[in-house]
Amino acid sequence: MKVFIIGGTGLLGSAAARELIARGHDVVSIALPPLPPGEVLPPEMKIKYGNYLEMTDEELADCMKGCEGFIFAAGVDERVEGPKPIYDLYKKYNIDPIKRLLRIAKACGVKHVAICGSYFAYFAKIWPEYQLTKHHPYIRSRIDQEEASLAFADDNFDVAVLELPYIFGTQPGRKPVWVFLVESIRGMKGKTMWTRGGTTMVTVKQVGQALAGALERNKGGNCYPIGYYNMRWDEFLLIVHKYLGCPDKGVKTIPDWMYTIGGIKIMMDFKKRGIDSGLDMIKYTKIQCSELFIDKSLGCEPLGVQEDDIDAAIGESIKLCVDILDKKTTDVVDMKGE
Repeated sequence: MKVFIIGGTGLLGSAAARELIARGHDVVSIALPPLPPGEVLPPEMKIKYGNYLEMTDEELADCMKGCEGFIFAAGVDERVEGPKPIYDLYKKYNIDPIKRLLRIAKACGVKHVAICGSYFAYFAKIWPEYQLTKHHPYIRSRIDQEEASLAFADDNFDVAVLELPYIFGTQPGRKPVWVFLVESIRGMKGKTMWTRGGTTMVTVKQVGQALAGALERNKGGNCYPIGYYNMRWDEFLLIVHKYLGCPDKGVKTIPDWMYTIGGIKIMMDFKKRGIDSGLDMIKYTKIQCSELFIDKSLGCEPLGVQEDDIDAAIGESIKLCVDILDKKTTDVVDMKGE
């Protein structure tokens, strides 16, 4: 199968490319420059640097010519800040492009599509009482992205949306999302103060397997909740402590209201700076203090995701964060919002 990837130099897109090439598929991609320092892409991967949003339909169709598969590993997440209404930014980068790209892909003869989504959408659907789409523009946008994606599916056009959770593992030259976590823990004297609850997680390699598996196995239009390892926050933080060099540092569970106070301060800061938040950090207390667990039978097993070393993947992420904070590693690129 020949596969076209948007975002092939990113953390997830490059993992998918490696997995697909290892399985004998051909991969072509368009991605924003520059290539992260130190990253070496598979030599079999054909890459074009540019902004797909600035390309014409004809140019995109030319990229998809002869492709059976398409992966969308671009867009923005809740970390991107912007003016009100923030939903418009998510619509611009996550929803409108899907409508355009899937229309072009379908016309070009593409048969199988995989899209990187968010596990927040899964919990919005199974926990309607939390009203997550009402309170959090980012989560609403992910639900809307899923609906826009699945509207294209039919007997000859398979669409899979991967509802991705926390992801561990690194890409050379790319700043991990976990720098804030390391900074927070380092700033706490004594025990690490954290909430109850927990989350599901996967490794970068497993995301690559899930994306490849979605192209090979999915039929029709489906959303796959992706989760392989479920950990309470206190379990996860003990692993983090180990790689921070403070294995004896304990974890103290704080009451929910204490986290809410922190959320109030964050939202006040956003308001002061004229920033709209994709997540209402006050209402987010319910999410943070819940067990966001996903059984691997819902997504990982159907897509052929295999066991991996999550402990080592967490360690890679934490160690790189430390090197960045200690300025041992300075040549790194951050997430882009294009």
